[in-house]
Amino acid sequence: MKFLSKWRARKVADEAVEVSEKNGVRSLHLGSDTVQSSMRIGAPHDLELAYTRSMMAFLLFYPRPERVLMIGLGGGSLAKYIYHRLPSARTTVVEINPRVVAAARAYFHVPPDDERLTLEIGEGGAYVGAHPGSADVVMVDGFDGVRQVEALATQAFYDSCADALGEDGVLVVNLWANDRQFDAYLSRIETSFGGRVLCLPAERRGNVIVLALKKSPGKPRWDDLRARARKLEAAYGLEFLRFVEALKVMNACSERRLLV
Repeated sequence: MKFLSKWRARKVADEAVEVSEKNGVRSLHLGSDTVQSSMRIGAPHDLELAYTRSMMAFLLFYPRPERVLMIGLGGGSLAKYIYHRLPSARTTVVEINPRVVAAARAYFHVPPDDERLTLEIGEGGAYVGAHPGSADVVMVDGFDGVRQVEALATQAFYDSCADALGEDGVLVVNLWANDRQFDAYLSRIETSFGGRVLCLPAERRGNVIVLALKKSPGKPRWDDLRARARKLEAAYGLEFLRFVEALKVMNACSERRLLV
């Protein structure tokens, strides 16, 4: 694996999982140069990458989740953020690769299991399918070194995600906009959620966060969404006002309302 100069790479257990550092930022790689997760060493509980911050946009529609299910750990950025910033939430993370879990705990400050955080080694699709009605929010970040994991992008998987959610639940999926299968994945999510689907382009081009809603939010007014965003920004320090404006880019809307 070729890194830019001044990068320090550590191999973790085998060649497929590597950790690098540059300019105070530590990153996880899975068999390629692609950054799977990053952590600023001086602020290990913050969300360094724009797409991870955008995944927290679900708080606009479900502000107080108590049960969070994550498929894919990476370096654990989202798991840590929710653990430290949403103390009422219980999070279960399902990761298929035990070496990723080892790296996350050794190099990325992921805390040990307790009553609010559980890491499970297993295949995410099977876990979701076996746990209907178990989550308020399901978060899916299912990439290997180069592409979306196929088993985490099927119609059956997205149907299982809908079944795993409570009546007001939200599915959050990180997709890559340039993936040739992007439209197919999005169509499957729309089928599973009756078309109640929003696309949020991340600040850095490439990632698109899909928010699929179990129940319609009632065509919310932009003014109301901005008011929510201001409160969330004050509470969490993330750019929720930008998230609201970004929802205008790829979704049906009018001057006054988001039409979903």
